[in-house]
Amino acid sequence: MSGTTSVPDYPMTREPACPFAPAPAVRGMTREDPVGKVRIWDGSTPWFITRHADQRALLNDPRLSIDEKRPGYPHMTRSRAASAPHHPALITNTDPPEHTRLRRTVNAPFMVKRVEALRPRIQEVLDGLIDDLLAGPNPVDLVQALGLPVPTVVITEILGAPYEDHELFQTNSHTLVSHESTPEEAQEAGRVLGGYLSALFDRKTAEPGDDVLSEMAGRVKAGEMTRVEAITMANAILIAGHETSANMISLGTLALLRNPEQLNLLRENGDDPTFVANAVEELLRYLTIVHSGIRRIANEDIELHGRTIKAGDGVIFDLAGANWDAEQFPDPERLDLSRPARRHHAFGYGAHQCLGQSLARVELQVVYGTLYRRVPTLALAVPFEQVEFAMEGVAYGLKSLPVTW
Repeated sequence: MSGTTSVPDYPMTREPACPFAPAPAVRGMTREDPVGKVRIWDGSTPWFITRHADQRALLNDPRLSIDEKRPGYPHMTRSRAASAPHHPALITNTDPPEHTRLRRTVNAPFMVKRVEALRPRIQEVLDGLIDDLLAGPNPVDLVQALGLPVPTVVITEILGAPYEDHELFQTNSHTLVSHESTPEEAQEAGRVLGGYLSALFDRKTAEPGDDVLSEMAGRVKAGEMTRVEAITMANAILIAGHETSANMISLGTLALLRNPEQLNLLRENGDDPTFVANAVEELLRYLTIVHSGIRRIANEDIELHGRTIKAGDGVIFDLAGANWDAEQFPDPERLDLSRPARRHHAFGYGAHQCLGQSLARVELQVVYGTLYRRVPTLALAVPFEQVEFAMEGVAYGLKSLPVTW
């Protein structure tokens, strides 16, 4: 396969027999064409990087920029491209030193020590939801019963937003990250969510509490960040804080039900925090739910494997390609909870690596270490082929997961 003569459309169709797997074309490019090109929604053909080692090198390379306002940036969606020129500064699309300053303002609540302190509360939330599940109807949709509520309760408490407003968060955040949303729909969703967070931020400024919005309000008062930056980052935290973890809870459960020997291994070792933590890393690698790639634009020419990525060229890093790169993870199509998988790129890599990764890890450790022990007969309520995958977002997931016990 040659990146100059055969240019597949991206995102690509996943493997029908195993929807968890990267598209066959992605795996082929990883093996045979380490610096190919793909065609995205606007007809442009950015460079496509799939190998683990290449991603490790380039995602820390200052010759690549994450500035979405630059012409030629390979945007994920039409709506993202339409909003980028007017979009307020975000920690997710600015380069150092601005990125360093902004990230520092919100980093503290997501550091390992503070996240670990939340573990008992996350356990309490999960136990209550499992109690409700076992006392309720059977079968049930696990996405609605556990997948969405666990991370949504946690992130709203961290942020300082009332959980009662979760339908507003979930509906509008889904619209914002969906590839199927029109620019007008995304703009309206952004307006609703931004207006809600703006009003909430003002309340936290007047009456601060023990939450991230109140901390940011204090930083705004101290002149360390602007009000617009605080509200925009609150928006990003809210969206990222529930969408991806919710998808991982249901997808991880489905993957384990498809691999009963691994599920039994997890049940048998559920009291071993080290084993559970490693199992989370392997599931993150295996599923790699951010399936629309990490995007960059070149600041200057970059030579890679005999080809030249020219200044102004767009670049896409396919995370699943790296996580299923056999050079780094032998026999990658096999889910192996005992595999050392911590070097995966499910959270990206480098300076822009996911801010909430420690929180996601703890949430998943609590869920995966508890659910299958408390509900040992958990099983699919429909054939696997009838489980509907949701592929339209930045992260893929399940529309529903009917389970029984």
